[in-house]
Amino acid sequence: SKPAQFTSMDAIAMQALAAGKANEGQQKLALQWILEAACGWPLWAYREGQRETDIALGRQFVGQQIVGLLNVNISQLRKRENG
Repeated sequence: SKPAQFTSMDAIAMQALAAGKANEGQQKLALQWILEAACGWPLWAYREGQRETDIALGRQFVGQQIVGLLNVNISQLRKRENG
């Protein structure tokens, strides 16, 4: 398995995000890099070998968790937490 490729703009965005100083564009770019490059979302995960497939599926599982948080109904979540 190969590490996700990145550009200098991706690195700047991720570093700004980690420092809590990312502007709107950097936040969007960082999330896009995380989902598309690092997690391989929504690419086909199945590869020629089982090991490579397992790694790709693991990366995509992380992406699925992030997308789930982005789409969760906050009011329903709060009701479950409080009651």
